[in-house]
Amino acid sequence: MIDRNGYRPNVGIILLNSKNEVFWGKRIRQNSWQFPQGGIKSGESPEQAMYRELSEEIGLRPNHVEIIGRTRDWLRYEVPDRWIRREWRGNYKGQKQIWYLLRLIGRDSDVSLRRSAHPEFDAWRWNQYWVELDTVVEFKRKVYKQALTELSRLLKTDPCQSISNDTSNLTRQAKKILTDRLGINE
Repeated sequence: MIDRNGYRPNVGIILLNSKNEVFWGKRIRQNSWQFPQGGIKSGESPEQAMYRELSEEIGLRPNHVEIIGRTRDWLRYEVPDRWIRREWRGNYKGQKQIWYLLRLIGRDSDVSLRRSAHPEFDAWRWNQYWVELDTVVEFKRKVYKQALTELSRLLKTDPCQSISNDTSNLTRQAKKILTDRLGINE
């Protein structure tokens, strides 16, 4: 299902644990990490697609998560020609995505990468929310940054919780936020 502008409707999922760390899945047989995502089928709402993809890709059910929020509008990225299926060339540009921010209320052991007959991931890990995106395929990085930035306003933070004991890491994180999000350079 491709819209008249050449974009396939899709959902992206940013899954948080109790420490506001995000779930990253390693693409099967690749050295590329990404958030769970997938297409919206005909007649399916974005929320229905999100729950289906959550189950297919990482084995979680609705009772394992709570929805914190979603992006207001579609976020788009274009797919380079070499990545486009031959039968889609000419009328397909890329993906338009609604991104969901979820919190895992189940356990880490509820994650199962083998629930689907065609697994997407062969490994997973928790990362800091503002992790470098260099392990994400290049053409998706901008939309990841847009989704993370828009949804970051919904993060619950405990001011008494220590983010890190490594002050040099905190300094790097602060500089990155100032540069990337606020456009401030040293």
